[in-house]
Amino acid sequence: MTYETFSIIATVPLTIIVYMSLCFLFSRILKRTDFIDIAWGFGFILVALHTIITGQYSNIMSITTTLLVLIWGLRLSLHIYKRFKNSKEDPRYVDMKKKLNNSAFKEYINIFLPQALLMYLVSLSISIINLFGSENYTHFYYLGVGVWIFGFIFESVADYQLKQFIKTKKGKGKKIMDEGLWKYSRHPNYFGEVTMWWGIFLISIGTNLWAITIISPVTITYLILKVSGVPLLEKKYENDPEFKKYAKKTSIFLPLPPKK
Repeated sequence: MTYETFSIIATVPLTIIVYMSLCFLFSRILKRTDFIDIAWGFGFILVALHTIITGQYSNIMSITTTLLVLIWGLRLSLHIYKRFKNSKEDPRYVDMKKKLNNSAFKEYINIFLPQALLMYLVSLSISIINLFGSENYTHFYYLGVGVWIFGFIFESVADYQLKQFIKTKKGKGKKIMDEGLWKYSRHPNYFGEVTMWWGIFLISIGTNLWAITIISPVTITYLILKVSGVPLLEKKYENDPEFKKYAKKTSIFLPLPPKK
């Protein structure tokens, strides 16, 4: 590895740390730590733009990947922003700050820096494609784009259906969404999210360093299934009778026909 190549690689985590540090300062001004959820999607856009500009390759693979990340990041951040502006701070972060004694330093170290590390790991496939891509396209490129599109549509439709449910039926006393895609999975939006990152990984197989990029989909899959996605929501509703009935017949993650 040449010094020039190492320098290019090193700029990615540095860029992410600077970005998350600025987000931390802005969150302090807003007095809303959950601003970090909005910053998540835009952070990947920053990584994609940074790496395609500084990268050694600029071809259909890197351009496509950057466009996909732009589409995903904008949709996700705007979706979260609409929820953010009409609500109080997410109780998860309120609890975190209490455990950290409302210390700004501890908040930065325990919330924002770990998010920066996770962003780096998940975005690794993007960085490899844009920094060290090649012209050697394989069938995995087309398969990856197809998988990403499927995941994006799945997540977008699931989010839209949940939004409509909250506007209508939830106001009539129904607490659990069990229609549309939510009839086949208790977390179809998360399934779509994970699917997109596996699509990006498939695209990266055309690069010389593709083996490293599996870190990206594995990291986001683990986070959603075991840490901050599915487990938190399952725990939130675990004692709800309506949710228990729904959970008995509905797959927790993979979309499957409901049990009778």
